[in-house]
Amino acid sequence: MDTFTPQLTFATHMPPQDVVGKQGVCVRQFRSVMTELCTALRSALDDERVCAEDSLRRAAELLQEIGGTETAAKEPARGGLSPWQVRKVASYVEANLDRSIKNEDLAGLVRLNASHFGRAFRNSFGEPPHEYVIRRRVERAQGLMLSTEASLSEIALDCGLADQSHLTRLFRRIVGESPRAWRRARLSAPEEVQ
Repeated sequence: MDTFTPQLTFATHMPPQDVVGKQGVCVRQFRSVMTELCTALRSALDDERVCAEDSLRRAAELLQEIGGTETAAKEPARGGLSPWQVRKVASYVEANLDRSIKNEDLAGLVRLNASHFGRAFRNSFGEPPHEYVIRRRVERAQGLMLSTEASLSEIALDCGLADQSHLTRLFRRIVGESPRAWRRARLSAPEEVQ
């Protein structure tokens, strides 16, 4: 039987900003979910191979369909931030994830009033500034969980969150599982392969 190996190269050529598709789905978030789904399906291949291969094939087809929307991403979103503003805001957020980040500060950084900045940011990034900052904090927490042995409470503080329960609540909302379970699953996976 010929086995199906999905082509998961989409993560290497993602646009620098989020794109909101026709159905209002953020492409970056969708791709992240699909990548996680493909990983889970790949691990299930041993148990129900035919069903898992069909699911992987369908997921790859969906990603190819969405790939067509990336050409529209090369044009700046109408009513969005200019490229220099996008870079400046994204760099500021990355550099200050461990501190409080206010919308007013971000708006002042790119010389816009807070109201206009909120609309322009959403048009450019596909989500409100506060959600973007939260998502980036959770993504940083994921990186720290995999690259350090720091406790979850230390990681929460390093990511600008109040405490471990704050991290857990946001992590569960964005990722779909607790940070401890997520970390355990990823740190134990390479040992099983050996």
